[in-house]
Amino acid sequence: MGHDDISLNLEKREVLGKSVRHLRKGGVIPAVIHDHGKESVIVQADGIQLLKVWRQAGKHHTINLNAEGKTYVALIKAADFDPKKHQLRHVVFNAVNANEKVEADIPVHAQYAEGNEASPAERSGLLVLSQLETVRVESVPSKLPDVLYYNAEKLVDVGDHATVADIVVPEGVIIKTEAGHSVATVFEPSALQAANEAAGGDAEAEIPEETAEGETPESTEVTAEESAKESE
Repeated sequence: MGHDDISLNLEKREVLGKSVRHLRKGGVIPAVIHDHGKESVIVQADGIQLLKVWRQAGKHHTINLNAEGKTYVALIKAADFDPKKHQLRHVVFNAVNANEKVEADIPVHAQYAEGNEASPAERSGLLVLSQLETVRVESVPSKLPDVLYYNAEKLVDVGDHATVADIVVPEGVIIKTEAGHSVATVFEPSALQAANEAAGGDAEAEIPEETAEGETPESTEVTAEESAKESE
């Protein structure tokens, strides 16, 4: 569970629109806080500190924000990165109520038996491909986990798979992603290689990453249009 406090100091931002590029050149990143339908709080932060917080919190760990003499408990809604330089350009925070449930995407990892670093299938030379990197959960902010685990010891033979139903769910957390979605599946390496050759090297890409019904994996980047809009 993610109980470690993460804090960030923000300053009021006077620079809007395209002029924010000058902030970035000076090592300052523009941001905005959305607060329950109230007027958005236009802010900025030291780029190094903001990137550190993004790496610590992702989109599932609450952050204590200090801005303009007020404090907010918030989640990162979106982080915009330059696609070429991979540099952080803009962050959108969503203020949350500590007593109200929120939804967030939580990373999913394999959990092995004590002393093991791979599933039984991998230990016998088979290949396990991950098909779901995150699941959508609901809980009060203080109970949002940093990561969820599934039991990888059940992956033994070709065709074996773990589903969302195999994920260990902490108390107070509800998984919204459909229970039947595959998290990881066991393949025979030679069969996958043959399929790759037949498909011109794209067989692995044919294995879909499953998400909640009707959803597609959410990017950590917002569009340039949304970024420009949020910066204003």
